[in-house]
Amino acid sequence: MSIFNFRHWLRLSPKDWFLRFVSLGMAIVLWSFVGGEDIVNKNVMVPIEIINLPRDLVISNQFKKEIEVSVSGPRSLLFDMENRSISRPVDLSNATPGTMVLENTNDVINVPRGVKVLGIQPKSVILSLDKMIHKKFDVNPVTEGTIAQDYVLENIRMEPASISITGPRTVLSQFEVLKTKPIHVGGLRESTQIQIPLDLDPVIIDLIGATTVTADIEIAVERVNKKISAIPIEVVKDGIDQRVTPSTVAITAAFPKTLLREKRDLRSLFKATVRGGEGDGQMQVVVVPDEEFSPEIRVLKIEPQVVTLIEETAAPAKSEEDLQ
Repeated sequence: MSIFNFRHWLRLSPKDWFLRFVSLGMAIVLWSFVGGEDIVNKNVMVPIEIINLPRDLVISNQFKKEIEVSVSGPRSLLFDMENRSISRPVDLSNATPGTMVLENTNDVINVPRGVKVLGIQPKSVILSLDKMIHKKFDVNPVTEGTIAQDYVLENIRMEPASISITGPRTVLSQFEVLKTKPIHVGGLRESTQIQIPLDLDPVIIDLIGATTVTADIEIAVERVNKKISAIPIEVVKDGIDQRVTPSTVAITAAFPKTLLREKRDLRSLFKATVRGGEGDGQMQVVVVPDEEFSPEIRVLKIEPQVVTLIEETAAPAKSEEDLQ
């Protein structure tokens, strides 16, 4: 049917006439707006979008999060493309542990109609997929420096003592413990508490971030073991001094070096007593340091540990002949 068929145009309703003119006008405007624009080339950065990653898997390698896409099209469409959420989707719903090579072909980018993808850099993206595991690591302190003379580092307690990390199995299997940065103990004479950061590998930092722990540092006076002999044993029963055999005891004790330098009579720093003794007369020897020094001196050994109570016998009564 010819568009110049006069009878056909007469049969059209006014509404049909209006719609046809509007459509024709819009087509002319669109053609002039798009078709009349210059075609330009442009490079745009498009993010890689990971979707449907299984919960028990993790991407363990560092990969490029954006790709460079070369596109061609009308200037207005390319400008509008930057305002859209265009990405390179990667569906991992069927992924398994291992290495995946994703080819970046021109059709993986959903661009607006009228825009053409000319090329993508890089041509491929490599993803290493690993099993997600949960592992517990002890926190080990690292020290530097020398404690003050006559003092020793008895213990360092870490809080927390261990840290649990969730991450790729191949990454976490490389480590057995977490270590602190050096804790400076040079010249310390007393216990203290400090905050110290962990000395972490970058791959661990990626999982838990920079982490600080608390170190409780226990400093004590250095002790020397020394044997002391002939400490008299004091026995009092019912308010009366008693005798035991043997009557003295020897001990081995740990003395602070600072105390030994004072040249004291070391026997005078201890008191030896007994306990028990019911029935057979055998009594357990107990040796304690003087109250002033009890926190500093440690009794390690007592020789002998048991003594025997000497029972006093009454003198025989005198006869009349003896009295005469």
